[in-house]
Amino acid sequence: MRHRLSLLLAVTVPLAACTVGPNYHPATPATLGMPDLYSVPSDGRPAADLTAWWTKFNDPLLASIVERARTNNLDIAQAVARLRQARESLVQSRAQLLPTLSGSAGYTRSQSIAGGTTTLPGGATVITGRGSGDTLSLGLDVQYQVGLFGEIRRTVEASRAQFQASGYDFATVVLSTQAETARNYMLARLYQAQLANARDSLRLQDDNLQIAGFRVQAGLVSSLDAEQARSQRASTAATIPTIEQNYNAAVSRLGVLTGQAPGALKAELAAVRPIPTGAASVAIGIPIDTLRQRPDVRSAERSLAAATAQIGVSKAALYPALAISGSVSTDASHIGDLFQSVAGQVFAGLTQAIFNGGRLRSQVRASEAAAEGSFAAYKSTVLTGLEDVENAVVALDSAKRRAAEFAIALDAANNSALLARTQYRAGLTDFTTLNTSEASLLTARNGLSQAQSDQATALVQLYLALGGGWDSAADPTVLPISPAQVR
Repeated sequence: MRHRLSLLLAVTVPLAACTVGPNYHPATPATLGMPDLYSVPSDGRPAADLTAWWTKFNDPLLASIVERARTNNLDIAQAVARLRQARESLVQSRAQLLPTLSGSAGYTRSQSIAGGTTTLPGGATVITGRGSGDTLSLGLDVQYQVGLFGEIRRTVEASRAQFQASGYDFATVVLSTQAETARNYMLARLYQAQLANARDSLRLQDDNLQIAGFRVQAGLVSSLDAEQARSQRASTAATIPTIEQNYNAAVSRLGVLTGQAPGALKAELAAVRPIPTGAASVAIGIPIDTLRQRPDVRSAERSLAAATAQIGVSKAALYPALAISGSVSTDASHIGDLFQSVAGQVFAGLTQAIFNGGRLRSQVRASEAAAEGSFAAYKSTVLTGLEDVENAVVALDSAKRRAAEFAIALDAANNSALLARTQYRAGLTDFTTLNTSEASLLTARNGLSQAQSDQATALVQLYLALGGGWDSAADPTVLPISPAQVR
C-alpha cells in the first residue's frame, strides 16, 4: 500500500504545480494614461508628508476633533468589520490548501430483550438469547482536494488581493471621515463669522434707525429715511436665523462624525474662533506620487489583481479535479484491544466535466469581462484622483485670490461706511447713500469670510486628493483601532 501511495503522490504533485489562467502584472503609468506632470502650476518640490495634515492648521480643537473622529466614527467601525470579514475569507481560502481531518468515536451496547430455551441431550434445558455485548470504535478520515490546475491557489490569490483591497478601502473611509470632519469644522467657524458680521451690522443699523428717527422728529428729513432704516434692519435680522440653523447643522454633524450625539460638541465650539488658515502652499509632487499615496487607487489595483486571479479559478473548472480521501478505523469490545486490529483505506477520485451546456466556458468569459471592467475601474480611479488634485489646486488658488480682493474691498467699504455715517449725521448726504455703503460693508465682510472658508476647505480637499491622512508605507490590513471598533 505504501508503494501505491508513493506512486499516487509522484503522479499528482507535478500535476498540481500546473496553474491555469493569466498571471497578474501591475499596469504601467503609461497604460493608465498618467501624465508625467500636472497641468496646473507646481513648484516642483517632492510631495509633502501629509500623514497628519490637520495639525498644519495650528488649531488644537480641530486636531482634537479629527482624532476623535478617527477613533470613534461609526463608518470607520463598519469598514473595520468589513476588513475583518475579508481577513476571515482569506483564512478560509488558505485552509483549502491543507487536508481536512475528522475523527470519530463510538460506543455500542447490545442487550437481548427476550430469549428462548434449548434442550440438551440428557433432558437438560438451557435458556438462550439473554446476553449483552459492548463495542468500542475509533476512526480517522482524511480528505484532500489536490487542485491539479491551480484552482485552489488562484482562489487564495484572489482572496488575498480582496483582503488587501479591503484594507485600502478601510484607509479610504478613514481619510474621507477626517476630511469631512475638517470641512464641517471650517463651516462652523464660517457661520460664526457670518453671525458676528450680521450682529455687528445689526447694531449699526439700530443706531442708524435711531438717528433717522431723530432727524424725522426734527423735521430735517421725511419719514422715508426712517422706513428705509427699519426695512434694512429687518432684512439683516432675517438672515440671522438661517445662519444659526446652518451653524447648528455643522456642529451636529461634527458630533455624529465623532460617534456621539448631535449636540455633544456644542459647548466646545461655542467660543468664537477664526477660520483656520493652514499652510500657505502645499508641495503636490508628481502624478506618480498620487498613484502610490491614494488608498482608493491602490484598492482598485488590488481589485484588478483579484479579478485576474478569478479567471484562473474559472478556467481550472474546465479541467479534471482530483480528490484524495482516506480513513483509518478500529473497533473492539474492550479498550485494551482497540489497536490490535486496525484497518485503513485510501481513495483517489478524478472528475471531469463532460457536458454542462457551455456553463463553465461562459463562467470563464464572465471572469474575463469582470477583469476588463476592473481594469477600466482602476484606470478611472487613477484619472479621477489626478482630476481631484488639479481641481483642488485651482480651487485653492482661486480662494486665495478672492480673499486678497475681498480684503481690499472690506477696507474700502469700511472707510466708505464711516464717511457716509458721518456725513449723514451732519446732514451732508441722504440715507440711501448710507444704506448702500453699509450694505456693501456687510457684503465685503461676508465675502472675505466666505473666501477664507473656501481657502481652508480647498486646502482640506487638496490634502484628501493627495492621499493625506495615513501612512502609505504601512500595512492597512493591520488595524490600529480602539476596542470600541471591534465590539
